[in-house]
Amino acid sequence: MDLILISGRSGSGKSTALHQLEDDGYFAIDNLPASLLPALVRDTAPGLPKQFRGIAVCIDARNAGWDLDMFPATLAALPDDARPRILFLDADDETLMRRFSETRRRHPLSSESLPLAEAIKHEAQLLEPLAAAATLTLDTRAMTIYELRDAIRQRLVGQDAEGMAVLVQSFGFKRGIPVDADLVFDLRMLPNPHWSAELRPKTGLDPAVAAYLEEHDITRQLFDDLAGFLDRWLPAYSESNRSYLTVAVGCTGGQHRSVYMARRLYDHLQGRHGQVQLRHRELVQASM
Repeated sequence: MDLILISGRSGSGKSTALHQLEDDGYFAIDNLPASLLPALVRDTAPGLPKQFRGIAVCIDARNAGWDLDMFPATLAALPDDARPRILFLDADDETLMRRFSETRRRHPLSSESLPLAEAIKHEAQLLEPLAAAATLTLDTRAMTIYELRDAIRQRLVGQDAEGMAVLVQSFGFKRGIPVDADLVFDLRMLPNPHWSAELRPKTGLDPAVAAYLEEHDITRQLFDDLAGFLDRWLPAYSESNRSYLTVAVGCTGGQHRSVYMARRLYDHLQGRHGQVQLRHRELVQASM
């Protein structure tokens, strides 16, 4: 049975993630006491209507502290056929404070005796057992709601709970390295189509941009090296019981070189390394 557990600090996007999973066909439950999780899976899963892909549960600091401390024991008590994937969302303290200020929401742990800044830090301590057990951690400080929903679809929805899912992602260094990247490759030594007036408005998905890059031997050499590296080492990552691996390839703006190379690596890995996904971060942003 596909069981996805969502946790994270308040303001990090847990509600957005849970709603996305609900939209994609999961039976969604918010604010479940952690100690009730084994009973929920044991009693609910057998009778779950067929239209549901699985169960998505949000467990966070609204739980009692002792319940969160016992989270490792709770996981161990799950039925044998439950293979939980645990998503932990977070952001830096400054971003979380800004989000609460903008929305004027009250933090669930704040009070007259515990101001917002201290509540945010205390919440991180309470959720440490869930953060330590996470199979996928996303830092949402630089994500819009749309980017987070896209990340949930890319990384969780429809993915087999067994095996390692590989995400090949293009990005632009001017917007920063993706916070969930495991392997990062810099492509800024390649010739830049941006300096061609004809190619500048196009992207790395355009045949004209691909043809321009492939005119240069360095492009072929770099692709061969990256493909060979991934072919050699992805099996080792998979054998280390990882559930997710993000391969990020970046250029200056994330429009041409990285998009082209990410697509080529994705095509190369398809059929070789199980679940392979492709995402162009800056193109997603530009389409919103």
